Amino acid sequence: MSVTTQSVSTDSAPKKRNLTIIESAYVAVMLFGMFFGAGNLIFPVFLGANAGNNSAPAALGFIVTGVGLPLLGVTALAMSRANGLFELSSKASKKYGMFFTCVLYLTIGPFFAIPRCATTSYTVGLERVIPQDGNGQLYLFLFSVVFFALAFFFAMKPSGILTWVGKVLTPIFLVFLAVLVFTALFSPVSGASADAAPMGNYVNKSFFTGFLDGYNTMDALASLAFGIVVVSTIRQFGVKDPKDVAVNTARSGFFSCLLMAVIYVAIVIVGVRSRALFPPAENGGVTLAQVARYHLGNAGLFVLAATVTLACLKTAVGLIVSCSETFSKLFPKGPSYRVWAVLITLVSFGLANFGLSAIIEYAVPVLMFLYPLSIVLILLALCGRLFGNSKVVYAWTLGFTGVAAVFDFLNSLPTALRNALHMNDMLIVAQNWLPFSEFGMAWVCPAVVGFVVGYVRMVLFDNKGMEEVARVAAGPDLEGSVANSDDYSSSSSEFNESADFAVSAKSTADEPNFSEQS
Repeated sequence: MSVTTQSVSTDSAPKKRNLTIIESAYVAVMLFGMFFGAGNLIFPVFLGANAGNNSAPAALGFIVTGVGLPLLGVTALAMSRANGLFELSSKASKKYGMFFTCVLYLTIGPFFAIPRCATTSYTVGLERVIPQDGNGQLYLFLFSVVFFALAFFFAMKPSGILTWVGKVLTPIFLVFLAVLVFTALFSPVSGASADAAPMGNYVNKSFFTGFLDGYNTMDALASLAFGIVVVSTIRQFGVKDPKDVAVNTARSGFFSCLLMAVIYVAIVIVGVRSRALFPPAENGGVTLAQVARYHLGNAGLFVLAATVTLACLKTAVGLIVSCSETFSKLFPKGPSYRVWAVLITLVSFGLANFGLSAIIEYAVPVLMFLYPLSIVLILLALCGRLFGNSKVVYAWTLGFTGVAAVFDFLNSLPTALRNALHMNDMLIVAQNWLPFSEFGMAWVCPAVVGFVVGYVRMVLFDNKGMEEVARVAAGPDLEGSVANSDDYSSSSSEFNESADFAVSAKSTADEPNFSEQS
């Protein structure tokens, strides 16, 4: 996000329970910047074009995972008092924490999110104006060379150029987006609603399909990776109690999330209305470019392409920086930051040349595995005091969830790959035995069973966990149950230095930049 965490002295700041109006507005801007991005626009417009007349329940499902879950993720970090993703996920075990952290950063980094930055820029911009002479793959390759060369350069030498781009880009992008959405919504388009019959899974499972579509934003994953920056900022303003931090996070985030929901709904409607103009495209980037050119001409398409490209470039830089620093700290005896940056850039470059549609297609199975684990981790962190944050409960719940999520992963693989692995018979059996499998949510019941098993084992064998549950029931001050909040602030400051730029990039690039408004 383009909001960089402002340094606030914690030595002199008095402890308080609530943020001021100005401080709440600052946190709201941070959350908006973290979760609303230019790259995410391709998903609601695609949803609208395919859901058609069933877009209302589909949009609701999308908002739950694309807006609600990210806010809960940041709130969960505040409630848990964890210093970041690794510490939070290590509540199950250190090995699980390492596994989950690595997989999550690879997903929001070189495997999917960073390549998607390049392909989204190409699809929305250059691909719309170059000759359609059969050399599209060559043009994508050349575009990727330039894109990742710039991304690597800025990742090695952060400079004021990107900050300047963010300051200029954000108002241009938001104004242009408002003009595009307003024009697309209110320009007369005959038959836009009557002919927009839902397609595919949107016919009978529109809510759950929209719910799963929200996974593509990856914002819930980003909230776990970078949400500590928001939590730390609230603590720097003098709010120390974890419950108060969580309450202030939710309070500040409500209005920013409401705004994001309104924007997403408007873009969904734009997608629905586009059905009267164009047949559904293979991805939302194509639809967005078609809408921009139809309503605003080639000049409008150029502005859209330029702003989205610059936005996605800054996102890519931030993610390269964040992933490189994270892996260099997770593996202190391994490659240096520079080597990690080279590897991440090269992998991202290679995958980007498969194209936007392929990246989205192959990201879905990974997200179908990773999102259930993230959702359950968030819920456990939010409710952790009720079971004393027992490792037993974390381990059993996440274990059951992970096993079931593997079936959702396999079931979401491209048909050709699934057939090659001879998984169909096994998946049919799993679908018959696991409730909600047809909705892509086979993990729900196993997660509940895992929680019950873990809780029973805690009651029987985990005296420490039961003591914590009893302490919570008695209602003593939270300050005594966890490490001192000043220790928290200092221990998380090192992470903030690396995550801050990544969050700032995600917001200006993939999201709006508000760094100077603080």
